[in-house]
Amino acid sequence: MNNIDWQAQFTEHWPVLAAYGLKALGAFIVLIVGLRISGAMASMVRRQAIKRPNIDETLGSFFASLVRWFLTAATIIAALQLFGVEATSFVAILGAMTLAIGLSLQGALGNIASGIMIMLFRPYGVGQFIEVAGVGGTVKDINLFQTILATPDNVQVIVPNSQAIDGVIKNYAGYPTRRIDLVFGIDYGDGMEHAIGVIEGVIKADKRVLADPQPVVRVDNLGSSSVDIIARPWVNTPDYWETRWALTQNVKAALDAAGISIPYPHQVNVNRD
Repeated sequence: MNNIDWQAQFTEHWPVLAAYGLKALGAFIVLIVGLRISGAMASMVRRQAIKRPNIDETLGSFFASLVRWFLTAATIIAALQLFGVEATSFVAILGAMTLAIGLSLQGALGNIASGIMIMLFRPYGVGQFIEVAGVGGTVKDINLFQTILATPDNVQVIVPNSQAIDGVIKNYAGYPTRRIDLVFGIDYGDGMEHAIGVIEGVIKADKRVLADPQPVVRVDNLGSSSVDIIARPWVNTPDYWETRWALTQNVKAALDAAGISIPYPHQVNVNRD
């Protein structure tokens, strides 16, 4: 068995080994520096997003993740090129995989895009009562895929963001004030002006009712059995339901105390022998 002259072999192949070693070292340095830069850029994007009141924290984290993965992919491709690997075919394969994944996840990607729009434009927020996709409830959570609601009887409803953004959105807490619409029917034999005065007195006595816009109390309809008087006071949105319920009860008590009756349908039976 012939003895191998390792020194001669090493001397012969040293230039190639040195070249590959330098390439590997360069690729390693590029990889380490690139990964650090991607992490730093992602953190910067997240901090900048948090500082902006119109960008949700979840959306800021999503953008930061996009930046991190994009820079990481670019770093890996650059490192492979330094190591001598042709990146053209790698990029082509990566593009084909991205297209295939995108086609198979069209619905999920649509929900993500809709989630980004919701978080950017903020048609509603957590804690607000809304009607969306034919469902009404309080918003409990908004993420990139879905909006989670709780109905008034505390049933969880999960609405895909694509359905939420594509339909009509009714936000009951979208403005700081709301108008309460009430209707009170009085008997035709009772004085309309007197009844209006009683109703106005109850409304003015409630401190939650706003002076501007001024409450409106008017005769609105002459029904088959009653004269219908509308009352339209304005309140701050958080006070809407409590004020509505209180005014309904207090107006009824005040009309009773004033001797003004609230008629109700009567049925007369006529018997013929």
